[in-house]
Amino acid sequence: MDSQAEPKQRPFVDLIISIIIPSLILMKLSGEDKLGPAGALIVALAFPICYGLFELFSNKKRNYIALLGIVSVLLTGGIGLLKIDAQWLAVKEAAIPLILGIGVLVANKMGFPIVRKLLFNPKLMNVDRIESSLEQKNTKTEFEQKLDRANLYFAGTFLFSAIMNYVLAKAIVTSESGTEAFNQELGKMTLYSYPIIAIPSTIMMLVIFYYIWRTVNRLTGLKLEEVLVTEEDNN
Repeated sequence: MDSQAEPKQRPFVDLIISIIIPSLILMKLSGEDKLGPAGALIVALAFPICYGLFELFSNKKRNYIALLGIVSVLLTGGIGLLKIDAQWLAVKEAAIPLILGIGVLVANKMGFPIVRKLLFNPKLMNVDRIESSLEQKNTKTEFEQKLDRANLYFAGTFLFSAIMNYVLAKAIVTSESGTEAFNQELGKMTLYSYPIIAIPSTIMMLVIFYYIWRTVNRLTGLKLEEVLVTEEDNN
């Protein structure tokens, strides 16, 4: 068993702290008789920023995604507090996933395919058994080509996010930044982003994983239980 435990995934906690609480604060507490536009924005964004910093420092490994998330939230706060034209919010919303997608493609060209680290890795799949079977059947080259294609599909999920983020921001956030209406629209956009963007992106990731599994099955003949890592394999 690996002596260094992996950080536990807490998707429900992440959903509450990063999306639901900030959205409710922005939509319900931005009035002048409550926190005010600036106060509500600061309090709302403090939740994902503090949570992101906690994740960043509690994880001993460098977490560039968490760092980029913090930068994204800070940029959102800057647009609202400095009363920058709201159109830049849409640009920022599209730019972050677009940068990630380009990063995936660049990393693949440099010999570091991200999809291999995320999906085709020893924590999920019995990589040694798969590669041994690929060698025996002389299908390793074809598998590498399919893995490159999966990496391209993975980059495509970020392109989807970039487009949808831009469309969502342009459609919902139309008021002048620094106002109560802007905060309410920002909260609504944040809330809508989960079912409209996050869930479809997750489904796309599952489809990519299925694509990798079907490729492994076709090129090696291994069954699902022979491919996936079990608790017994980790002991």
